[in-house]
Order: sequence, then structure tokens, then C-alpha cells
Amino acid sequence: MLEKKIRLEHSHRILFTRQAFAPANPCIRDLLLLDSPKKPPRVLVFADDQVLAANPGLRESIRAHARAHAEVYDLAGDVVELPGGESCKNDFALVEDCWEAIHEAGLDRHSYVFVIGGGAVLDLVCFAASTAHRGIRHARFPTTTLSQGDGGVGVKNGVNFFGKKNWVGSFAVPYAVVNDFAFLESLPARERRNGIIEAIKVSLIRDRAFFEEIERLAPELARLEQPALERVVQRSAELHVDHIATGGDPFELGSARPLDFGHWAAHKLEQITRFEVTHGEAVAIGMAVDLVYSVKTGLLDEATAQRVLRLVESLGFHTYHHGLLAEGQRGGPVILDGLEEFREHLGGELTVTLVPEVGRKLEVHEMDPCVIVAAMEELKARSSKFEIRNTGLR
Repeated sequence: MLEKKIRLEHSHRILFTRQAFAPANPCIRDLLLLDSPKKPPRVLVFADDQVLAANPGLRESIRAHARAHAEVYDLAGDVVELPGGESCKNDFALVEDCWEAIHEAGLDRHSYVFVIGGGAVLDLVCFAASTAHRGIRHARFPTTTLSQGDGGVGVKNGVNFFGKKNWVGSFAVPYAVVNDFAFLESLPARERRNGIIEAIKVSLIRDRAFFEEIERLAPELARLEQPALERVVQRSAELHVDHIATGGDPFELGSARPLDFGHWAAHKLEQITRFEVTHGEAVAIGMAVDLVYSVKTGLLDEATAQRVLRLVESLGFHTYHHGLLAEGQRGGPVILDGLEEFREHLGGELTVTLVPEVGRKLEVHEMDPCVIVAAMEELKARSSKFEIRNTGLR
């Protein structure tokens, strides 16, 4: 057998700015000039309808920016508006709508797709862009704390299918990710809070000093103050990208998913609640399950687990939801089906990331269902006490 290994390198650009589409901001112009184009490439912009509603001047800003930099790029028609939120990933017809828009705009492999929105819209449009013409360059403009600090800075795209999260998708390195902090200012409080949990997650598995910084910033983060949010989102993005770029498995060919600490239960809880529980809220609960499970199996000390749970709760997250113990068709809690779905999604043996101490991860290949249920029962009891304490009842 003749085997020849070829090394392929990718540039994974993550930029932080404010008002990216202000004509005086050189960020987009400088990005497009990196490829030394012979003629201005065509750019088609997709945008989340919720972002457009919250930023009523955005359409005109995009047009003004294109006019100011006409020698660098050609805007291929009006902004394509798409419904935001997780539900957009449940409608495959929207993928076809994206393909049709790309086709009608006459984009080719020298063109660009820009997508502005939360993580769900980024997943949807970037999947369509990565499969049109076998891949059109796409630049992401994440607009939520979750997508700026985690999901939007990665290389994964996808939509939900067969009732399973991200069952259809692709890996494609974006041409660039532009984190425009100005978008965070227009978010409702629930969305501003969501991304903090992914920052806690990545700190727990990679960076003890960052976890301690989040603890110090907890009062400002609880009040959702912009400087604290920007600091946490930026460091979260840096750590996520560092793992993707240097972790040795950017396209997840193996079975390990260290960045998915707390996610096996979170993904299933999102499905159970029909996405009424947001991704950030579900990850908070999923991490709580795994932390208490780790204490019960002797992997983690009780004091550390309580320290993390107190931080999570102090920032406005719940650590229990009644969906955790909802009964499935096979008699046990339906949440346990999430383990098998997680293994199936990994494409190999079950590999779950747990935390034996702050700043360090450990991968396990089996979890005891009885201990998981016991952990969820403990969180239910904790939740009841937490509610009593916060209502002033005795």
C-alpha cells in the first residue's frame, strides 16, 4: 500500500471589534484584502431577523459600508433575512432557501457569504455555504454571548434532523469570525447571560486562573455589566479557539469532545423541553449533573462542586429542571437516552469529559445510570431548598 501524507494548513481568524459595518471601520476591508483579489468579490449577507429587529439601522449600515468600500467588495443584493432561534435549525427547507439565495445571487467559489446572527442562524447558513459549490468562503458575525464565546468561533455547522441536534452538518473553517461587541448591547438579559456559562465550562476544563477571574467578576456579571461580559466572552473565545487549533482533532475524528463538558445531558434537555430551555441554561444544568455525579463517584471533592454550583446559581442560572427526571418510554428517565445519542454522535465509544479539579479534565467511557439518577435527585432537593431560601420561606 502506498501512503503519502499531505499537510494542510488553515487560517482560523478571530477578530474583536465594535461597529464592524461602520464605514470608517477597516476590519472587513482588511479581511477581504488578505486574498489579494483581482476584482472585488461578490458578498451576500444573511441576517437573523431578531438581530435586524433589535438593530433597525443595520441594513442601511451594511449598504453604506459596501458603498464606501466598493473597490474591495460588491454587495450581491439585499440582506437575506432568516428566522432566528433554535427552531430555524429544525426546518430543512430553510437550508434550501439559503442555497436558492446563493444561487440567485450568482455566487461562485471566489465569493463570500457573511452571516450575522446567533448560533443557530450561523449553524444554518454556514452549513448551506459550506455545501454550495462544495464550499463558499463564509465569515461569521456572531451576535450573542454564546456564539461569540463558543459556538460561533468554531468550525462546525449543522441543522437538526430526525429529532436529533446537529445530525446533518459539516466541518468548515470560516474565512473569519468577527466578534462585534456592539451587538451584545441590544440583547435581552436572558441572552446576555447565556454565554457566561460556556465561559465557566471552558475555564473548568482548561484554565483555573480564568475560573477564579470569573468568580471575582461575579457581581458585575450578575448585573450583566458590559465590560465584564466583554472580558469573559473574549477570554472564552480565545480558549475555545486555542483548543480547536492546538488540540490535535479540529474536525473531531476521534471520540473525545472535551469542549462538551456538561453537554450530553444539556442536548437532551433542550430536546425534551422543545428548546424552551436555552442552550446556556441547559449546559448549566448539564454541568451540575456531571459535577454531582463526579462527587458521588469519588472523582471530585464536595467543596469544589459546591463552589462551582454556587457560582453558577449566583449568576442567575438554575441547576435543576423537572425534565431531568421525566420518564421515558423504557421506564427510566428519558434524559439517560442522551448518553447513547451522545455516543452515536461521537461515532465511537462513549467519551464523556468530567472535571476532577478546576482547570483539569478527565475523559471517562462509561457512566453509571443509577448514580446519574441519584445526582439528579440531589439537584432536585437542592433546587427546592434554593427556591425556599429565595422566597424567604422557612
